[in-house]
Amino acid sequence: MTRIEDRGYAHPELLVSTGWVAEHLDDPGIRLVESNEDPLLYPSGHIPGAVEVDWTRDLNQAVVRDYLDRDGFQALARRIGITPQTTVVFYGDKNNWWATYALWVFRLFGHTAAKIMDGGRLKWSNEGRELTREVSAYPSTGYAAPERDDATDRVFRDGVLAHIAAKRALVDVRSPEEYSGARLHMPDYPNEGALRGGHIPGAKSVPWARAINPADGTFKTAEELRRIYLGEAGLAPTDDVVAYCRIGERSSHTWFVLKFLLGFERVRNYDGSWTEWGNLVGVPIEK
Repeated sequence: MTRIEDRGYAHPELLVSTGWVAEHLDDPGIRLVESNEDPLLYPSGHIPGAVEVDWTRDLNQAVVRDYLDRDGFQALARRIGITPQTTVVFYGDKNNWWATYALWVFRLFGHTAAKIMDGGRLKWSNEGRELTREVSAYPSTGYAAPERDDATDRVFRDGVLAHIAAKRALVDVRSPEEYSGARLHMPDYPNEGALRGGHIPGAKSVPWARAINPADGTFKTAEELRRIYLGEAGLAPTDDVVAYCRIGERSSHTWFVLKFLLGFERVRNYDGSWTEWGNLVGVPIEK
């Protein structure tokens, strides 16, 4: 695979290689964060010095379907020993699904010093690099965060309805079977409550995994990505784009691709996604 800086990305600084991470394991200004779907992976072995941020336990509220509030995010940031100046490097399983999801949540609180390790756990492991079972701990900090910004990178159902009415761009990143309505969920995953199958009217089907190289989980080059999102899906970097999936994790991956790798001007993640839309009374769907 070509070097990150040679792939033509709009913001290559948002990606780092496994080699870069290996060289910065002892850098006090860097914090590695592993975020996985499988909760057994981190305790079974992780990059030395990495802390775990669990998407359910650490990023979501317990009794409201929403993310942490300002106090909750501050507590998390203080616990993992970061300051607003710390560069947080996320990586994980599922070709960085949950790593991009965690980065997206961190950016809702203004923590823009955040990057993704290209290839995630898969590439690090395939290269035979060191893993440890030692749980990392750091001194607590006095991290002070702003209030969560739900306007820049996030959209809610009313915003999606307005988006449809204005005939703006929507990207459904689920599998073709979910998009068509043949399935209510991914193969081998449980149905998380959606009563209807199909997709939001006007949405283009671009499965999230088309953006990565399956052999090592790295992102495709900007030229390859443009062929998919601009050439095939007909999107333009000046479009106002909303991405969605089932609960917002796969669409955070596409949000990252469009916003940072291709430089789209406005991309928002609809984290309510099909779990919400497929149950809403009075909203339109297409099959």
